[in-house]
Amino acid sequence: MERALAQARQGASIAEVPVGAVLVKDGSVLAEAHNLIETTPDATAHAEMLVLREAARLTQSWRLDGITLYVSLEPCPMCAGAMVLARIARLVYGAPDPKKGAVDSVYDVLRHPANNHHVEISSGVLAEPAGRLLREFFAARRGKPI
Repeated sequence: MERALAQARQGASIAEVPVGAVLVKDGSVLAEAHNLIETTPDATAHAEMLVLREAARLTQSWRLDGITLYVSLEPCPMCAGAMVLARIARLVYGAPDPKKGAVDSVYDVLRHPANNHHVEISSGVLAEPAGRLLREFFAARRGKPI
């Protein structure tokens, strides 16, 4: 998760919403990224989507069995749906997203009973520093103190 937070900080340094993601398989990092929505510009350039795409490219398979995704913020519906479709084994995320979270906060995409694949979930890992990074980013963007 520390690597995901480092990616989030890199994103913040280029005026991207500070979300970072890292994909790990068998203890090795397959891919890591931060949001690139503003830079690209592409609404689908979330950190999670970028690492899923890179891992698929590297493995030459859309099936990402046995892979753990670490992400600093609870995934949105698009990213959670992609995780199910890619068949990742586990999601570990930091801060909850009370506006768009699709794991625990607003929606429950990963545990939906109609899914043919289920993702193991660990939440709240380094949630405080991940949440603080987001709060500081948006406070600075709005010109308001925290």
